[in-house]
This record gives sequence, C-alpha cells and structure tokens, in this order.
Amino acid sequence: MKVKQIILITCYLGAIIVANLLVGKYGSMVVIPIGFLLVGFDITTRDTLHELWVTKRWLKMGVLISIGSLLSWLLNKNIALIAIASLAAFASSSIVDTITYSLLHKKDYLIKVNGSNLFSSFTDSIIFITIAFGNFLPLLIIAQFSAKFIGGFMWSLLLKRFKDNKQCYST
Repeated sequence: MKVKQIILITCYLGAIIVANLLVGKYGSMVVIPIGFLLVGFDITTRDTLHELWVTKRWLKMGVLISIGSLLSWLLNKNIALIAIASLAAFASSSIVDTITYSLLHKKDYLIKVNGSNLFSSFTDSIIFITIAFGNFLPLLIIAQFSAKFIGGFMWSLLLKRFKDNKQCYST
C-alpha cells in the first residue's frame, strides 16, 4: 500500500472516530462544526480513495466504514446509537456518492467530488440525524447538510493538491 493511501485511510478513520466521540459527548450542538470539519473531510476523502482503489472499492470502503464505527463504539460503549447512526449514514451515503461519482467520472476532479458530495452529504445528514437523535429534525438536517457540503468543498481544494502531489506516490 502506498504512503498516500495509508495517510488518507488513517485520517479518514480518525475523523470518523473523533466525530462519533464528540457527538456522543456533546450531542446535537456539535453536529454543525463536526459536519464542516470532519465529515466534510471524510466525504471528500472517500472520493480520493475511490480514485486510488482500482479494485474492490465497495468492499474496501465498507470495511473502512465498519472499522470506524466499531472503533468508536469500543472507545466509548455509551455511544452505541451514534456508532450505528454513523455506520448507516456513511454506508448509505457512500452508495449514493459512488454512483454519482461514477456518473461524473469524465469530469474534472473538483466537479466529480463536489457533485457527489452534494448528494451524499444530504443522504448522510438525513440518516445520521434521524437515527442518532431519534427524530426527523429538518432544520438540523439542513444545517448539517450545508456544513458538510461547504466543508467538503473546502477539503476538496486541499485534497486536490494532495492528490496531485506526485511525491505522495512513494511506497
């Protein structure tokens, strides 16, 4: 595995775990900044990994999402519902993201990433908020969706530079 992939996978998992633990501790009041910083990072990183993983993308992403939720739960068993919400949201939004990203495969990287992030961050927000807090909360869903999409856009600009940096391809 290349250094770039190891860095992205480690950061991806770290972001899932930290996001879940923070929501578990502070509840709904942190979902907006977490959506912007951490989930925005993850939905964008998912697309970068999509390009790096030529084979078994679905399996690799499924394993990564499952590990992130499992590790979150193992670190704090009191956040089982948050870990389940995270698993369901990331799994569902990954499907939406992969389909959209594949439909945009001939477009520029930033269009593919942000086009797929538009749909996947909305899917993620609906599922996560509804399961984690046991209610359909439209205003919180819209706010979190907006934060994820804007955060994802900001991360796409940074990750494009990381992706384009040929020094990151060393083994």
